[in-house]
Amino acid sequence: MPDQNYPPISPYWPGLAGHCPRCGKGKLFRGFIALAPHCDVCGLDFDFADAGDGPAVFVSFAAGLIVVGAALVVDILYEPPIWVHLLISLPLVLILCLGLLRPLKGLLIGVQYRHRTEQGKVEP
Repeated sequence: MPDQNYPPISPYWPGLAGHCPRCGKGKLFRGFIALAPHCDVCGLDFDFADAGDGPAVFVSFAAGLIVVGAALVVDILYEPPIWVHLLISLPLVLILCLGLLRPLKGLLIGVQYRHRTEQGKVEP
C-alpha cells in the first residue's frame, strides 16, 4: 500500500485529525464517520480501510469508565438525588462517545494503512 512517491508519515496525527494516512492532507471522511471513497489530494483508495466495531468498543469502554468514575465521586462527595446523576451523566456520555468516535476511527484506519493490514489473510 505505501507508495514510493509519498514518504511514510506517522499514522497518529493525520488519523486523529481525519486526514489521509498516505499524504496527511486529504480528507478521510465524507460524513461524520462515513469514509470517503478516495483521498482528494493523493488519490489513495480507501477500500482497504475496515475499522469495524473497534472504535465504538474502545470509546464506549473509555466513556463508561470516565462517567461511572465521575458519578461515583459525585455520589460520595455530594449524595445528590438520582435525577441529578442522570442530568449530568447522560450528556457526558453523549459528548464523550460522539466526540471520540471519529478521531479514534481515523486513528485505527491510519494504523491499518501503516502496517498494511488486510482482511482475512493468514500468513503461513
